[in-house]
Amino acid sequence: MKSSASSHGSNDTLRDFTADRRLWVLCAMALVTGTFGAFAAWVLLKLIALVTNLAYYHVLSTHTSYLSHAHLAPSSILIPVLGGLIVGLIARYGSDKIRGHGIPEALEAILIGQSRIQPKVALWKPLSSAIAIGTGGPFGAEGPIIMTGGALGSLFAQFFKLSAAERKTLLAAGAAAGMTAIFGTPVAAVLLAIEIMLFEWKPRSFVPVVISAVVAIAWRPWLVGAWPLFAHTGAPLMPWWGLAVCALVGVIAGLQSALTTGALYWVEELYEKLPMHWMWWPALGGIVVGIGGLFDPAALGVGYDNIQALISGNVLMHAALALLVVKSIIWVVALASGTSGGTLAPLLMMGGAVGVLEAHVLPFGGSGFWALIAMAAVLGGTLRCPLTATVFAVELTGDLRVMPAVIVACAASFAVTVLLMRRSILTERLARRGRHLTYEYTVDPFEVMRVRDIMAHPVHTLVASLSMRDTLAFFEAEPGVKRHRSYPVVDDAGRVVGMVSRSEVLRWSREGWQDEETLGERLGTPEVFVGHPDDRVGELADRMIAADVGRVPIVERTSGVLVGLVARRDLLRVRAHAGQLERERSQLMSFY
Repeated sequence: MKSSASSHGSNDTLRDFTADRRLWVLCAMALVTGTFGAFAAWVLLKLIALVTNLAYYHVLSTHTSYLSHAHLAPSSILIPVLGGLIVGLIARYGSDKIRGHGIPEALEAILIGQSRIQPKVALWKPLSSAIAIGTGGPFGAEGPIIMTGGALGSLFAQFFKLSAAERKTLLAAGAAAGMTAIFGTPVAAVLLAIEIMLFEWKPRSFVPVVISAVVAIAWRPWLVGAWPLFAHTGAPLMPWWGLAVCALVGVIAGLQSALTTGALYWVEELYEKLPMHWMWWPALGGIVVGIGGLFDPAALGVGYDNIQALISGNVLMHAALALLVVKSIIWVVALASGTSGGTLAPLLMMGGAVGVLEAHVLPFGGSGFWALIAMAAVLGGTLRCPLTATVFAVELTGDLRVMPAVIVACAASFAVTVLLMRRSILTERLARRGRHLTYEYTVDPFEVMRVRDIMAHPVHTLVASLSMRDTLAFFEAEPGVKRHRSYPVVDDAGRVVGMVSRSEVLRWSREGWQDEETLGERLGTPEVFVGHPDDRVGELADRMIAADVGRVPIVERTSGVLVGLVARRDLLRVRAHAGQLERERSQLMSFY
């Protein structure tokens, strides 16, 4: 096949990417969304600390406090119940978009809302999340800040004349900035936007998201603190078979991911059977959270101190088991209730706790190392983002040496969850609302195949010198003789002079024609809609849709001679051909 340059010559306008000068506009706007995301993260963390200190320590302070070593009285059960009640009221009378962990809601806004998020979401989401987490909710701040940062990016975009795709870019940029400010992981935040939120790989979206994340990481030392957030230096020297053990840890993490996701939506179905309004569900979930806090206070709140302890290898086996059981139960029950909170930190803790337990039977490495590997694997399997999880683990700890082990575990976990579960914890919620997503990025066959690959040839034609009487006789053939609806009309040299359809000929017969008038004379010299063999199929399909044309003659670019014909049904074969390449298997070489 000739290259497009040799085929098109001076007509070649194809490029690797479709970016234009609008990219610079989005890059400039990304500087603003990055700042918005960073400050929104700072506000959210301060709000969480304020609520935590008020609810559990009865002091007015924004100093970060954890509940791991708090001594809770039985009356403390009422704290998450009250928090859940307030969140339920906000959801009902403020905005029901605050319910859940944020990412599915952002996806829904991108897919069906043209990336428009209401201003009240940017207000109520961080406030409700701070109340839910500060009163003991077992959630992280990253899901809410992804929604809040995305909302701020969307609101900023709505003040300008932008397309839905450009608003989507700024929404994702704000979300990535928020995640970066919380965790200090700009590369992982960019990958999260690509793997989960953008549904595309284009410079128009990639470059602004990077800029926004970089701006957020520049603000972070001033607002949140230095990074890495959870330093780790305990990567062991692995034997040659060590990566196989990492894969085994990944498989277990995949099973844990599937079990956790299944339990979450099973409990959600139980809530839906309750004879009460969903506004009261978070308060019911708060009862379970409060009781769980009596057994293990470490399971309450964001618990970033627990993540640091797990990675540092400072969590004993019985403490890890208690954290795993209590955190899993209260997180599933609370999140299923529709309260506001994130998923990343809880998944890291639950995965890390399993890693600590596994470390007691694995042949090498300390509990901190295996906690980190299991954390990343659970995150990658549950959210279906193995690349994000891998880079996230490296950036979160600042330890590049763990990357081979992490990516093996994440890939294994990802493979298990993909095979066991039809959808992820993010997309299952959307599917229950009637929205199906697919995250497989493939090259569009319409953009790869050329018209020559699908056109019909040889082509049945009518000659321009054919009399109108004979033309009518051709279309009024005896029953059983198959005729197309339309045919190309060619001159003596085989060049296309027009298209004629049966309906046109019948209309002309009613109107009448002159004796011995030919088909070519009747057609005159119309502008003929044609394609060329070296055109991209997608380009021709777009032109056919715009012109509402069902059959297109294909002519040589230089001579104009007819060489083929493309109909709408030929376009449908493009998808069939791509599917055939996926399904059909053949052995091209033999061992004998």
